[in-house]
Amino acid sequence: MSRPRLLELLDRGLASSLTIVSAPAGFGKSTLLAVWLAQASADGEGEPAASWLSLDSGDNDPALFWTYVIASLRSIAPDVGAEALAMVQTPGPVSPQALLTGLLNDLAGVGRELVLVIDDYHVIETRVVHEGLGFLIANMPPNVHLVLASRADPPLPIARLRARGDLVEVRAADLRFTAEEASDYLTRVMDLPLTSQQISTLDDRTEGWIAALQLAALSMRGRDDLGDFVAGFAGDDRYIVDYLVEEVLQNQPPEVRSFLLHTSILGRMNAPLGDGVTGRGDSRTMLDVLDRANLFLVPLDDHRRWYRYHHLFAEVLRARLIEEQPDDVPELHRRASAWLEQHGELDSAIQHAVAASDHGLAARLIEAAMPAMARDRREATLRGWMEALPDEIFRTRPVLSLGFAGALLSTGELAGVEARLRDAERWTDASDGGGPDPDQLVVVDADAFRRLPGTIAIYRSGQALARGDTTATVAYARRALDLLDEDDPYFRGAAAALEGLALWGSGDLEGAYNGYAESISSFLRSGHVADVLGCTVTLADIRLTQGRLGDAMTSYETALQLALGQTPRVRRGIPDMHIGMSTILYERGDLEGATEHLELGAALGDAAGLPKYRYRLRLAMAQLREAQGDLSGAVELLDQAEHFFVADMGPVVRPVPATRARVWLQQGRVAEALAWARGAGVSAEDDLNYLREYEHITLARTLLAQHRRQREEQPLRDASALLARLLQAADAGGRTGSVMEILVLQALAYRQHGNVPDAAAALERALLLAEPEGYARLFVDEGAPMAELLGTIAARDPVRAYARRLLTLLGAPEAAMPGGDRVAGLAEPLSEREREVLRLLATEMNGPEIARLLVVSLNTVRTHTQRIYTKLGVNSRRAAVVRARELGELGRGGGTPPS
Repeated sequence: MSRPRLLELLDRGLASSLTIVSAPAGFGKSTLLAVWLAQASADGEGEPAASWLSLDSGDNDPALFWTYVIASLRSIAPDVGAEALAMVQTPGPVSPQALLTGLLNDLAGVGRELVLVIDDYHVIETRVVHEGLGFLIANMPPNVHLVLASRADPPLPIARLRARGDLVEVRAADLRFTAEEASDYLTRVMDLPLTSQQISTLDDRTEGWIAALQLAALSMRGRDDLGDFVAGFAGDDRYIVDYLVEEVLQNQPPEVRSFLLHTSILGRMNAPLGDGVTGRGDSRTMLDVLDRANLFLVPLDDHRRWYRYHHLFAEVLRARLIEEQPDDVPELHRRASAWLEQHGELDSAIQHAVAASDHGLAARLIEAAMPAMARDRREATLRGWMEALPDEIFRTRPVLSLGFAGALLSTGELAGVEARLRDAERWTDASDGGGPDPDQLVVVDADAFRRLPGTIAIYRSGQALARGDTTATVAYARRALDLLDEDDPYFRGAAAALEGLALWGSGDLEGAYNGYAESISSFLRSGHVADVLGCTVTLADIRLTQGRLGDAMTSYETALQLALGQTPRVRRGIPDMHIGMSTILYERGDLEGATEHLELGAALGDAAGLPKYRYRLRLAMAQLREAQGDLSGAVELLDQAEHFFVADMGPVVRPVPATRARVWLQQGRVAEALAWARGAGVSAEDDLNYLREYEHITLARTLLAQHRRQREEQPLRDASALLARLLQAADAGGRTGSVMEILVLQALAYRQHGNVPDAAAALERALLLAEPEGYARLFVDEGAPMAELLGTIAARDPVRAYARRLLTLLGAPEAAMPGGDRVAGLAEPLSEREREVLRLLATEMNGPEIARLLVVSLNTVRTHTQRIYTKLGVNSRRAAVVRARELGELGRGGGTPPS
């Protein structure tokens, strides 16, 4: 029946982001929304396109939930969500924000109104799903409207949406039948010969509760004592619903009653599935009969192929089935599982096998599903299924047991991993007679069993890494590489990456680099491009610590070209490539290029980020703010970076609090920096290790600042002694990036001592190490004290040109440089290609336009531009053009360079 007042209320929701239809079971939420959408469809062209998604408890898995949401949206807007869907299916965790930004951009580009109805949202209990939906609602384009039907208010920012008028609410009070609607339903729809007083009595006692009225009407059909029934009708609580369902069941023919009870175990069904469960061949007829009789059957599609029972009705049916036929329930679930497996619905097949307590069947299905579940990053669901199985089931199924260990490790749970690994390891000795009885062995995935020793070693390595045992991590990773075949590139890549992680944390950077390089090679062979991008970030971080900016930039550029060349394009990880390139360009003094890459990374947004994307973005933004003199803005961004930081299995070698302490020193907040050191537990007397090297260098900076502030000698002595030890350790570890920074600080410490010769020697060594890689900000960020020291050595031949360039970046006038002579020409001439790029820099063309004209990549243009800046001794496009004209390298025409 039509309910105009409610349909009008739902229509008003098209002007809002969210409509919530919230009421307990039995208030007609789904029916109302179905009528509303049917009416909109009947109205024809110009009406919104709508899709419907019904949920069940299995949809708490975030990957599954968003897969269904995206698929539902694509049913009405086929061009949206392709990349988001690919991200869901990409190995590795993806934040909701990362997943949804691209989807939102796609939806904004659709040229019509879209409505997504999500029914039964109350079954969702996973916090990350709620957070993701909140993000979706907060950023929804105006052409998209979300409708949630739920038994309770979802944990979403409802109050905020209500305050800004962006929410329409339909609640139990709205859904209750009015007296007029109750009369229309009972007399016209249900065709009952009731008096006005009888209708009023039923309406009063049900308080408009639709389920109770419907059940009462079904109970009254065919009765001669309607007056007595109405008089005895006693209320609106749940017990009356149970009673009424029983009344309805008793009035059904035996074959209908049997069908209702046996199919009540199904969350959804079609006729073939009904036949498979009941063992009869008339399910299509039965569904038609139930549909026409209005017996609480809810169609799930426009073609009326798939149905579900009303939840209240189904609950009572299942209770009655268990009471009357308890021995039949497991067999019904087994039949459902068999049909669903045969038709490729493994998730539902597993759920029914678990419900049947058929642990052998469930174990077989779960093992078969494990590869796809791992690929889709659905370890949480996998773990939930396995936790429903008894321990003994794993003792004869080594592949299943190992999968359980992997699911536990992937979800951050160490407890239980050891037992499952031991269950799997028992079978590695079976071939030589030292293991359990081979006749008890159960294997579904023969390939997985073949590589069992190698994969056990991988999980042992991961377990050791989680426990902080570097030696065992490396040993097990190398054992895995020895055991795994060359034709198992993905697993070999995983083992190599684990070894690299452990070596990185121990300070063996070259070993870590080799491990990650091998893992990237393996992932390339196995086609796991997203893993290549993730490993590239680590590979570049290692090279930066080694002071090899060029190698780090090459790693980023190579991985970026790989990602851009994929079809469909792999977006996950691309923002990190741009952010990493921005960091390198910043260090080389190319603030313009750094800003452009940073903006490009931000423009791609969280739609493709690694778990650390948002954290790394804010670190890079803080760097630029600091260079611009906005120290408060830099601190604010570092606070955000700390909030967004997501720990993973990699070592944290540059903690955000230490970086923030460095900015505090720039602000003169020495006391706060000293408090940070105390809170972090670092002191000048500590034993040194690589993991805390960055913090100890930060402490040295803090002690030097304390000396400048208080003029006490002890902080300076402590800083000098600490720097000497740090230099020795970093030199021994091949950490040239750290060596250069330590030398810079030593030079400043010697200056504070008044020891200019030693200061100049330390600085000269730093410059000789830094010049081949193009470092600039390492020196420039030290400000006036560094300018003074550079001035003392700028006339020395080995570092003359480099020191002069740095002095230019520091703002020193050329005439004031040591020697006082102006440079007559370039120490290193420009190449023909660099002259060509320079001529285009003097025009109004931007970087991408120059790249297109020269038929090269934007990164190649960036490289040429940086070389031009280095040779001209400048740090901006305008300065390059002005300087080139002064030197006669560029004609005085050719337009005005952009600011």
